[in-house]
Amino acid sequence: LPSRKMMCGGSPRLLLLAVLVAVGGPVLSAALNFRFGLGRRVASRTNLSASAVSTEGGGRAVIILFGPPGSGKGTHAPRIVDELGTPQLSTGDMLRAAVAAGTEVGKQAKEIMESGGLVSDDIVVGIIKERIRETDCVNGFILDGFPRTVDQAKMLDSCLAESSERVGTVIALEVPDQVLTERICGRWIHKASGRSYHVKFAPPKSLPADTAPTTDNMLDDVTGEPLMQRADDTEEALKTRLEGYHAQTVPILEHYADIVRKVNANQDMEAVWGEIAAALPAAK
Repeated sequence: LPSRKMMCGGSPRLLLLAVLVAVGGPVLSAALNFRFGLGRRVASRTNLSASAVSTEGGGRAVIILFGPPGSGKGTHAPRIVDELGTPQLSTGDMLRAAVAAGTEVGKQAKEIMESGGLVSDDIVVGIIKERIRETDCVNGFILDGFPRTVDQAKMLDSCLAESSERVGTVIALEVPDQVLTERICGRWIHKASGRSYHVKFAPPKSLPADTAPTTDNMLDDVTGEPLMQRADDTEEALKTRLEGYHAQTVPILEHYADIVRKVNANQDMEAVWGEIAAALPAAK
C-alpha cells in the first residue's frame, strides 16, 4: 500500500523532472506539462503525486465548503467550480455511489446515513486520499462534506502539510435550524431521473393547493410516476443530523478560525452568491 508520503508528499522522480523543466526551455516544459498534467487544463484524471501539483505562485487552492444539510452547498458548489476551474469533491456523492453499487463500504454507509448519523472517518478518508491525487486537482479542489470533525480536519492538515500545503479558505454557509427543517423535509425526488421537487418552493403539478403531500398526489411532472422522500429527509432523521452537526462539525470553525468566511445563506440566491464570490481566492 502507498505510504502517507506517496499519498500527499513529494516524488523524487517528478522533482527531478521539475528541475529539468526549469533549465530545459519552453519546448520541454510544454511536453512535460501535457504528459504530467502540470498546466491548468489536463488531458485526463490520472493519479498525480503532490510534487507535480504546485502551481506557479503557490500551492493548490484548497477550499472547504462548510454548512449544515440544506444550506445550499449543492446549489453554489457548481458556480465555485466554474469560477475557479477546480473540482468539487463531495463525499456524499461518492458515498451514495458506493451505496448504489452495493459494495461492503456502501452497505455500511447506507445503514449510517439512513439513521441520520455520520459516516466513520476510515470510510471517508479512504475516498479522499485517493481522489486528491488525480490530475484534475492540479490547481486545487473544493471539499464538500469533509472534514466533519476536528479530528478529520487535523488529519487533512497533516496530509497537506507533507507537501507544504494547507487549507486556504473555509466558506461557512449559515442558516437557522427552523429554516433548514422547512427546506429539507419538504423535498421529494423522482428516483429514476433525480428530478427534485419541494412541497412549498417547487411543487409538482399534481399537488393541489393547501393539500398535504402523499405518494398519491406527489407525482413527477414528466412521467407521472410517484415521487419519494429520501430516508434522511424526514424531520426525525434531520433532527439527529443537525444535533450531530452542531456537536461535532461546528467546532471546525474554531479550528480554522483565521480563514473562515461566514456567509448568510438565508437570503436571495444571488445575494448568497455575492458573499461567496467575495470570499474566493483568485483563479489560477
